[in-house]
Amino acid sequence: MSRTPQDERRAQVWPGRPQPLGARFHTGPGGTEGTNFALWAGGAEGVEVCLFDDATDHETRYPLEEVTHEIWHGFLPGVRPGTRYGYRVHGPWNPAAGARWNPAKLLLDPYARAVDGEFAALPPEVYGHARDWHRQDAADTVRDDRDSAPYVPKGVITDDRETPWTDPWADDRRPKTPWADSIVYELHVRGFTRRHPGIPPALRGTYAGLAHPAALDHLTSLGVTAVELLPVHQFAHEDHLLRRGLRDYWGYNSIGYFAPHAGYAATGTRGQQVGEFKNMVAALHAAGIEVILDVVYNHTAEADERGPTLSLRGIANPGYYRLADNPRHYTDYTGCGNTLHVVQPQVLRLITDSLRYWVQEMGVDGFRFDLAAALARSMHDVDMLSPFLAVIAQDPVLRRVKLIAEPWDIGSGGYQVGAFPPLWTEWNDRYRDTVRDYWRGALPDVRDLGSRLAGSSDLYAWGGRHPYASVNFVTAHDGFTLRDLVSYDRKHNEANGEDNRDGTDDNRSWNCGAEGETDDKEITALRRRQLRNLISTLLLSTGVPMLVAGDEMGRTQRGNNNAYCQDNELGWLDWSLARDPAWRPLLDLTRRLIRLRRTHPVLRRRAFFSGRRHGPGGMRDLGWFTADGAEMTEGDWHRPSRTLGMFLSGRDIPQRDPQGRPVTDDSFLVLLHAGAEPATFPLPGPPWAHAYELLVDTSREEQATPPGSHHDGGTALRLPARSLLLLRALPPGADTPPIG
Repeated sequence: MSRTPQDERRAQVWPGRPQPLGARFHTGPGGTEGTNFALWAGGAEGVEVCLFDDATDHETRYPLEEVTHEIWHGFLPGVRPGTRYGYRVHGPWNPAAGARWNPAKLLLDPYARAVDGEFAALPPEVYGHARDWHRQDAADTVRDDRDSAPYVPKGVITDDRETPWTDPWADDRRPKTPWADSIVYELHVRGFTRRHPGIPPALRGTYAGLAHPAALDHLTSLGVTAVELLPVHQFAHEDHLLRRGLRDYWGYNSIGYFAPHAGYAATGTRGQQVGEFKNMVAALHAAGIEVILDVVYNHTAEADERGPTLSLRGIANPGYYRLADNPRHYTDYTGCGNTLHVVQPQVLRLITDSLRYWVQEMGVDGFRFDLAAALARSMHDVDMLSPFLAVIAQDPVLRRVKLIAEPWDIGSGGYQVGAFPPLWTEWNDRYRDTVRDYWRGALPDVRDLGSRLAGSSDLYAWGGRHPYASVNFVTAHDGFTLRDLVSYDRKHNEANGEDNRDGTDDNRSWNCGAEGETDDKEITALRRRQLRNLISTLLLSTGVPMLVAGDEMGRTQRGNNNAYCQDNELGWLDWSLARDPAWRPLLDLTRRLIRLRRTHPVLRRRAFFSGRRHGPGGMRDLGWFTADGAEMTEGDWHRPSRTLGMFLSGRDIPQRDPQGRPVTDDSFLVLLHAGAEPATFPLPGPPWAHAYELLVDTSREEQATPPGSHHDGGTALRLPARSLLLLRALPPGADTPPIG
């Protein structure tokens, strides 16, 4: 009996092994080089690995017939790095039961280290169901048998053994900046570099561009300690955007949790993007800058039951996603159509394997988890003892890196600010809202402002947490830029093509008297003063400050507060602002404040303030003062006020240096005045200070310290309208060397 081509292909597949998952090139039995394929596909009836020829794109399918604990595996001798591949998974089609197997759809390996191609279009062929069925209410139940392979990207086999250096991610080669000393800078790899004149055109918009000296110079001169990169996992564009001629820009639509997004690679997409990403991380580390990834493990790009079949849905839909009581549909805690079922062991393994890969093999230093509350849900409710949080806490690799939660999702009980356990830091949106409201004159009193400036102990002083559990921010990628926050009362998202319905309406912004750009000099001056107020407040607050790329030099999105689909000059950073005399003072002030923060430990405390007096006649480690210069009483916190004084004592820092010696510092007085008219403030005298040196006055465009900037304690200091003043406390007879 003659052998069929299928028999021949079956004979070429050796049993291989079930571990590790993914496509791993190595030396197999008998010293034969090849690739081991392993795919968890619980409930499937058959799996084929599909290889694609470079010359003709011809597909050859090889059945994986070995199954160990629902992992389908096999070894293909001679298959080398650079080969493109995908899977076809066989099983029942029964959407009513959540079963959506369809072998006509080529599926991306969830463990693919690199991806070649992009989702430039999502034609009907990439949907597992008949997307254009005449009855749309039933379309997702009708199977589509057209082949999707010509229309989807393929995984690429990489050689994990190819490393140009030895142990590049050892701890002694990482910056390892303590949390309390960190200053985070959120940026988009493409948007940050796309218009930079100092980066060669071929490298703009890429990992190599971010590693270029011109990009690094801005980061190091600014003084930030970490970059937080918007998603760099391989992602897909949403169909509704592609139909409108737009693209996903931010990247919160992941489809490959191990693969650097191919669109950001300058060197190639057949595995070269892996080395390019590693080189970028190495360059940032050499500059003393940590790399934090914004990761999206809460959902995937496959959307709801009407979405495309790209990977997990076709591999094992009931095993990867949270299905609704009617398993034809999905439980959606993310607003993106689906939610990964993190309680399932295979999903938890996928996420933790991915996290460890990015730390151990790609060199990153931490993660910011998008909609982290969705990951902390057990069966339904958010559970701070959930499997995900428990696994992270005991993992010897992951518990050592920086972990930032976006502590909410859109489900019931999903708002969890302050609730994540020790080890985690959190985006503190209460800080954002309070600071915005204070400077626009919308706070009824200063109770909440005091808590936010001092590290939000009301949220985080439990369970051994520290002030750096609060990642303070005034703006983020999602929302107005800082300049737009003081230029627009309303969002202007018309360019997104959604009739301005998208994006939040709760902006807490103030346009200072005119909507949008204006030639009015008084309004322009007020706006720039407000920018200085907001940045100064952020960088002088206790906690970890996070800046958004471009805010330090007046970047605008022209009122668009949801530029997720604006992969163009609206979303990219305009580097001409760095050379614009009108915006240079803001950049200079930001640099100066960051230097002050990095120089003075009192501005980056590792423990919460006690508020108690130290010794007879001593002063508190934190003092609060009313507009009259008197210490705040409990009643004062509940009264309307536009003025607040905050004294930070450098003599009472509960911290020791590496040699065990007490840490001491200068003391500082921060005066915040959001009133529309000038005011006077009697400066606290002894024991607080005998005199003060004025360091920052946001009412002035330039911050050079003027003659006569010393003020005796007890004298009345003029506070300009809507201003922040920073003063250094001086003991008797102290000399006053330049500071900052």
